[in-house]
Amino acid sequence: MITRFAPSPTGPLHLGHAFSALTAFDMAAQESGTFLLRIEDIDRSRFRPEWEAQIAEDLRWLGLQWPQPVVRQSDRLPIYAEALNRLTELGLTYACVCNRRDIRQAASAPQEGTPQVGPDGIVYPGTCKHAGHDLEDSAIRLHMNRALDLVGPVEFNETGPERTGIHRIPAEMMMSEVGDVVLARRDMGTSYHLSVVVDDAAQGITHVVRGLDLFEATPIHVLLQKLLDLPRPVYHHHRLIRDATGKRLAKRDDARAIAAYRAEGLSPADIRELAGLTPAP
Repeated sequence: MITRFAPSPTGPLHLGHAFSALTAFDMAAQESGTFLLRIEDIDRSRFRPEWEAQIAEDLRWLGLQWPQPVVRQSDRLPIYAEALNRLTELGLTYACVCNRRDIRQAASAPQEGTPQVGPDGIVYPGTCKHAGHDLEDSAIRLHMNRALDLVGPVEFNETGPERTGIHRIPAEMMMSEVGDVVLARRDMGTSYHLSVVVDDAAQGITHVVRGLDLFEATPIHVLLQKLLDLPRPVYHHHRLIRDATGKRLAKRDDARAIAAYRAEGLSPADIRELAGLTPAP
């Protein structure tokens, strides 16, 4: 078993991050497997080196260990470009010049009805699909209909306690509830969906352990794995840590940052208890 924790260094780790990292670490330890740390830093506008250093410090304080060197996505942009080129050669991409406001307005047009919201927000209405924009200075989207025609239905195995089982997503649902997702943003040259799929395969991840908020993105990742002939891991989406109002924790929840708990004198065992985890295996 090989698991991973893949944070973005755009803020401090909070209790929800600790829960996810510890869950992945514990699962690997119980099977005498390997836990990996990966730094997902493709968003260079929000990346801060001090946050990356804090992530490593907090995780080590929690008792986690991982092999070196750590993979950083910013070092792998040419590899993502190769994967994107492969999809383009298959005729599965197109250029998009729409911004979020354009998409919201197009999806809200009277003839479109109520906008459908998917894993990436409002499902793209296909405005640029046949426009023929230049790929060089545009976002790149996946032509979902062609992709599904090429590889067929999407299916994956989920072991998380709230969605355990085999999940099969019909093509009609992929088109209406997911749509033509972005594979590469103008300012990144890639996207979360593309990079995470390529990296999980390259690192031999057997079990993807992450929060339930990413469950709806999994069909996208499985589809990309099929298109790129990559192995399909088992997925384990765990519960989310929420605040007193029921809202899931975000990086702005500084009061629940691991560093804040450390400053208050809490121990790693206390963090496990706060997160509802059993003692370390």
